[in-house]
Amino acid sequence: MAGNEPSARPRSPHLQVYKWTPAMAVSIFHRVSGDGLAIVGGLMFLWWLGALAAGPDAYAAFLACVWHDPSPEIGTFHQITNILGKVVLIGLTWAFFQHLFSGLRHFVLDTGAGYELKTNKLWSILVFVGALTATAAVWLTIFSEALNG
Repeated sequence: MAGNEPSARPRSPHLQVYKWTPAMAVSIFHRVSGDGLAIVGGLMFLWWLGALAAGPDAYAAFLACVWHDPSPEIGTFHQITNILGKVVLIGLTWAFFQHLFSGLRHFVLDTGAGYELKTNKLWSILVFVGALTATAAVWLTIFSEALNG
């Protein structure tokens, strides 16, 4: 019967066999953040361009969904879309910094530096810390300026 005889070729281990390391996580998040920037960022950019080209009313509707609704009688729908819009924008900002710092790490690795286990682990952790810190700094600045006028 075909397929039942043992193969001399080794089998690839599954993900449960591997011990997860920060370097693995950085590699996976590099791909995820790049895809997120390309897909979600591209769709947001196209929506913004379409609203810009469609005129002032469409652009005001875009701003009301993504950032804020200037009308005094803001409804529940706009409150939800404002929150979701800000979550998407914060997520895109994090994806940008995560992809940027991970790309810089890969650039340094391409020079042949940083392959020692402790150094690689440290740089991998610093990618996550740097992305979160930069995202927090950007959005704290944006929100503080929005609150102060």
